Amino acid sequence: MLRDVSLIEPSPQEKVLRNPFFASTPLSRRQFLMQAGGGFGAVACAAVSAADEARTVEGNAARQHFVPRAKQVIYLFMHGGPSHVDLYDPKPALVKYAGQPLPESFGPVMTRRKVAANPLLASVKPFRRRGQSGIEISDFLPHIAECVDDLCFLRGCHGDSVNHPQAVYQTNTGSIQMGRPSLGSWVSYGLGTENRDLPAFVVMLEQGAGIKGGPPAWGSGFLPATYQGTTMRPGAAPILHLDRPAGMSADQQRRLLDFVNVRNQEHLSARGADSELSARIDAYELAFRMQQAAPAVVDLSQETAATRAMYGMDEPATAEFGTRCLLARRMIEQGVRFVQLFSGDTNGWDAHNDVLSNHTQYCRATDLPVAGLLRDLKQRGLLDETLVIWGGEFGRMPMSEQGGGRDHNPWGYTVWMAGGGVKAGFVHGATDDVGLRAAEGKVHVHDLHATILHLLGMNHKRLTFLHNGRDERLTDVAGQVVSEILA
Repeated sequence: MLRDVSLIEPSPQEKVLRNPFFASTPLSRRQFLMQAGGGFGAVACAAVSAADEARTVEGNAARQHFVPRAKQVIYLFMHGGPSHVDLYDPKPALVKYAGQPLPESFGPVMTRRKVAANPLLASVKPFRRRGQSGIEISDFLPHIAECVDDLCFLRGCHGDSVNHPQAVYQTNTGSIQMGRPSLGSWVSYGLGTENRDLPAFVVMLEQGAGIKGGPPAWGSGFLPATYQGTTMRPGAAPILHLDRPAGMSADQQRRLLDFVNVRNQEHLSARGADSELSARIDAYELAFRMQQAAPAVVDLSQETAATRAMYGMDEPATAEFGTRCLLARRMIEQGVRFVQLFSGDTNGWDAHNDVLSNHTQYCRATDLPVAGLLRDLKQRGLLDETLVIWGGEFGRMPMSEQGGGRDHNPWGYTVWMAGGGVKAGFVHGATDDVGLRAAEGKVHVHDLHATILHLLGMNHKRLTFLHNGRDERLTDVAGQVVSEILA
């Protein structure tokens, strides 16, 4: 039972409030939270993690249904829709029939801009066989091509929406509608984190206006708010408003936080179950611990020159994404369960009018860092327990648009995985002769999600959450594990 501090000697928490730091004009509750915690009120909306009991592996052991092949995930999300037929899915027929209309035998084609009648566009760069596996990869990606024998390609992926926001939502949450829990939230709900001082689910965005669809892509939906993704960034301030206020000691802040928690618990007790308030209470505690842990994780000064060069941090074109890839490795080393990096701001890989120019820019920025991440994980013995995923919300059409571009194509595209229990140097599935639709070894988004959860030791049909009287799950009423890719 919480004590009534108004009837006894003033508590240490109340004495803190009599400090001259609080001697200014009266504050509203929101102003108090924002100022008193150095921005903890703002951090609470983003720096969220499960409660202590649920944020450890032991606390969530009941949700792990069998021995996992992977312990953590790094999801490299290429926002905008990278072109599979220009990167990972060679189509000789596109070269042979370039400039000609799509044959009628392919049937009607759904596109956003009615470009089905436009001529076929050949792959804009040549493909070559790589590594011992002989898998073909485009010249757009010379560094990833050197890692081909560690990669597992799913060339028959498909989804349900031709529009960016809905496709981003489906790829990340399983539904084209906003408001469902994200994949990272389900993973953190199921497994928690191995580090009490860091979130279970971290998101790192490209600097700029953000992705189409925005924060719901890494939100917790109807899961408790404490499982949504925490956005972090490189540099001295990985999370905004995390610094301690000037003139306040760590001891003072600890006593202040204790006081705030007492009051919040009283408020929560009076209101009953409240996911948002519970998440805020958890976030205060996490933010306090993160003041020490987060800056250390993003401090790259101890990394060797060779490691930094491996990620491309010494080259202007690759430094930004390379830094985030290196941070991803450091985070999973510290027990973060799910790290998601987004490449491409606003439009990103959305090559409607010039695939060559667009993909040259984005492949240049990401190719070396991604290869560096794979090599670094492998040489540190982390790749076997880390599932690395590369993909976007859809691919691109084989027909041209605006001359040298391509429209959205959710009907057939490529995603690759590495490490974490998948076959290496392996190709599963295929699109048709021109890369228009998945034709063999089809993998729907639900199948992809079911497989990711399986690799983490969770049965997608049993990882559920009761919502509005229904046991909800990431894969809804669909999804099959792609057993053919399991090592």
